[in-house]
Amino acid sequence: MAAVDIEVVDIRKVTGDGNLKALADVKLGESLIIKGFSVVNGKNGIFVSMPRKLSRDGRWYDMMTPLNEEVRKDFEEKVLEAYDRETDGVAE
Repeated sequence: MAAVDIEVVDIRKVTGDGNLKALADVKLGESLIIKGFSVVNGKNGIFVSMPRKLSRDGRWYDMMTPLNEEVRKDFEEKVLEAYDRETDGVAE
């Protein structure tokens, strides 16, 4: 499988006591920017949620889905690395 060139181009820390900790935009290769990744503090720790959209029926739907676990992990690793740099590695 070809390597995917992933770069976080923007990460915005979210303040407050909620579970949402940051929002990120990711560049895929030299051709596409994907907006709306979320860094979330869940019951099992920090994780990355793929971009989602709230529909008229009140349900959330994924706007982007990696086709395999390797690509999903690549996105998660890059976003979490950028989040750690933004927060200086301090757990919240």
